[in-house]
Amino acid sequence: MALTDFAAVGRAFQASCKGLLHCLRYERAVQQEVILFIPLTLVAGFLAASAWDWLLLTVPLILILIVEVLNTGLEAAIDRIGPEHHELSGLAKDCGSAAVLLSMLLAGLVWAVFLFERFF
Repeated sequence: MALTDFAAVGRAFQASCKGLLHCLRYERAVQQEVILFIPLTLVAGFLAASAWDWLLLTVPLILILIVEVLNTGLEAAIDRIGPEHHELSGLAKDCGSAAVLLSMLLAGLVWAVFLFERFF
């Protein structure tokens, strides 16, 4: 791998960190999801009988954060186009929001099935 490839990876990593830090500082939904992510990840550690169980419980939580970050980027791009209401802009934002909802439903389903199997 050439030195320029490492530099490109370094720049991409910096851009990723910049986006993540923006979301953590300014995006209320991301902040709320992180506030839930931390204790739920710890609870998963207590509930899990194996590393696979822990992974099963934490991956959907990470997915919520991934989808929320993507939704934030989508909303920023739509807002960049202009402040006026447009049907397609609204649809794009609604679809981003729906993706977040679906990721939350997935996480809830995984946790519900896991807890049911574990305790009943």
